[in-house]
Amino acid sequence: MSKRIALSSSNISVDLPSEINTTNYNVIADFEGKLEKYLGAKKHVVALNSGTSAIHLALILSGVTEGDEVLCQSFTYVATANPILYQKAKPVFIDSESDTWNICPKHLERAIKDRIANGKKPKAIIIVHLYGMPCKIEEIVAIAKKYQIILIEDAAEALGSMYKEQKCGTFGDFSIFSFNNNKIVSSFGGGVLICNSIEEKEEAIFLATQAKDKSEYYSHSRLGFNYRMGILSAFIGTEELSYLNDYVSARIANHQNYKRLLEVVKGVSLFKENDDFMKSNHWLSCILINFKTLKFTFKELRDQLEKDNIESRPLWKPLHLQPIFKNCAYYGGNVAENLFKKGLCLPSSANLTKIDFKRISNSIQKFL
Repeated sequence: MSKRIALSSSNISVDLPSEINTTNYNVIADFEGKLEKYLGAKKHVVALNSGTSAIHLALILSGVTEGDEVLCQSFTYVATANPILYQKAKPVFIDSESDTWNICPKHLERAIKDRIANGKKPKAIIIVHLYGMPCKIEEIVAIAKKYQIILIEDAAEALGSMYKEQKCGTFGDFSIFSFNNNKIVSSFGGGVLICNSIEEKEEAIFLATQAKDKSEYYSHSRLGFNYRMGILSAFIGTEELSYLNDYVSARIANHQNYKRLLEVVKGVSLFKENDDFMKSNHWLSCILINFKTLKFTFKELRDQLEKDNIESRPLWKPLHLQPIFKNCAYYGGNVAENLFKKGLCLPSSANLTKIDFKRISNSIQKFL
């Protein structure tokens, strides 16, 4: 007997085997193994219930505790930084650079030097490959090694992206992916922590399953969490990974369609790779609008799209501007803030059809 279900992130459906509820069918290990094979580089994957949980465990395994400082990219979703607060540690936010919109290596190193000079060496660095665009990872890895600071790579949006032919998610001391419903690959919620050793993986699984001691009865000597991925999510994730290349190709095709649509419009710039080293999965296609040239804002364009029943979203509001982080230190200028003021995320689903894009194109052209 099997039960057939449809996946929200694609047009495919899967048959769930009858043995999925038995302990003999280790679907979570299957999912982890498939992702490990994809990543290569001797990586060890831990399947969890979210990317946020993965960042939290990465901080714990990095030894981050109360009062420690963690350097973090400001221009990102709040889930990147919230786990720092879970550990009662202190975020120190870093501005972006304009090429990749990701953490600026120059501001990062300046922050490290300043914190050390003030007697507080940061415990970890969290970087992000925003919207699927690889950050300047080579420079950042060199800085982390120079100052011997643990590097946590938030690749939640970057599954399928590469830097110099190396997959994003394989550069950090710890890395994470998200399999939330809006990501390149979905498992109906979920994420993974990527470790560099089997010992780290075993410790992560121990913490993610309520930190049960090796005992014939339930004994707990450390704080644990209910962070393990569920069997159904793991099964769906395993099936979805088979379509990763198709999903990435579809997102890149969206990006190319927007490029053709907007390349003749002065004052609108499409977010894209700036050198041959980087290959983005183009999880989201984003634009910046030059108000001085075009005399309209991203909000006015967004309102037009909304009138035509087309969803678009502003870029992330930098975390150092968020009320919850108002007392945190910040290093940099106004790159992230200007991106937030000028940017818009356009519809980018892998399921966009020619008819869908024609409707989007007509709405934008009508407005312009």
